[in-house]
Amino acid sequence: MFSEQRAKRIGWACRRGMLELDVLFRPFYEQQFLTLDDEDKETFERLLTCDDPDLYAWVMGHQACTDAKLAAMVDKIVNRGRV
Repeated sequence: MFSEQRAKRIGWACRRGMLELDVLFRPFYEQQFLTLDDEDKETFERLLTCDDPDLYAWVMGHQACTDAKLAAMVDKIVNRGRV
C-alpha cells in the first residue's frame, strides 16, 4: 500500500540531476502515478533508484535495460500520451 508520505517521497525522487530526466519523470508522476497498480508503483519507485546515466541511456534508446519490469516502465514513461 502506498501512503501519501511514500507517494510524496517518490515525487521528490523524480527530481533528477539531469533536465532531460526531469521533463520525463515529473510529468509522468503527476499525471500517471496514482493510476498505476501497486506493482507498477513499486517498479517506478525502483526505477528511480537507478543512476541517472543509466536512466538517460534507457529513455534515449542508447542502451537496453536488462530488467524486464524496469524496461516496461521506461517504455510506459517514454510512450506516455502516444496512441
